[in-house]
Amino acid sequence: MGWLGLDGRKALVLGAGGLGAACARGLGEAGASVVLVDVDAARLKDAQADARLSSASTLVADLTTSEACEATVMSAAKSLGGLDLLVHAVGMNDRRPVLDMPDEVWDRILTLNLSSAFFAGRAAGRLMTKAGRGSMVFFSSVSSQLAHLHHAPYAASKGGLDQLVKVMAREWAPTGVTVNAVAPGYTETDLTREYLAKPGKRQEMTALVPAGRLGLPDDVVGAVLFLLSPRAAFITGQVLYIDGGRTLV
Repeated sequence: MGWLGLDGRKALVLGAGGLGAACARGLGEAGASVVLVDVDAARLKDAQADARLSSASTLVADLTTSEACEATVMSAAKSLGGLDLLVHAVGMNDRRPVLDMPDEVWDRILTLNLSSAFFAGRAAGRLMTKAGRGSMVFFSSVSSQLAHLHHAPYAASKGGLDQLVKVMAREWAPTGVTVNAVAPGYTETDLTREYLAKPGKRQEMTALVPAGRLGLPDDVVGAVLFLLSPRAAFITGQVLYIDGGRTLV
């Protein structure tokens, strides 16, 4: 993967779930130095057990406050000797009708999915704009565009994230920093595993995808690596849908 130009780059990946860990593996294989962050120490240990992530550093952190995000970004930058790349793959969902959605669930989802992106992006942006280079990729979702039932806080957080990415991209473009998002469709991850295990749900979701299957974490990695790479230096403020055609129907 030398053509990507990521060798020697210093990367911070937030979220060690299926998509975050897959991106961290891809970055490591492309020659980047990686710090992988998650609130779950056991998840980090499992991720690091993969030989492709054995050289990555790990950090346990709860990213639901501004202070924690700032401290995490600064700690990673100190460990890496700088910061070139940021991947925000943190998120959660709780499928309930709007009329049954408790305030605390709304607040929790918006804080984790959207506020942490703002806090971490701002902290990384300070370092990258000062350095005059850097690339960020945030994980959005097809839910930012489609009105899925029982997805109110999740869809709102992802729609807000799309706009946040565009504003950061516009503000930081003159400094050489790019900010983009990827929006996976139905993908086999920790976030969707329990839901897809319900009777009939896998078949129902697959039937909505023109490609005829659900996505896998590795389907997303190539796009993320490209957007982080110097090959995408003139691409910023974009949301790339990786959905097997789901948003076409």
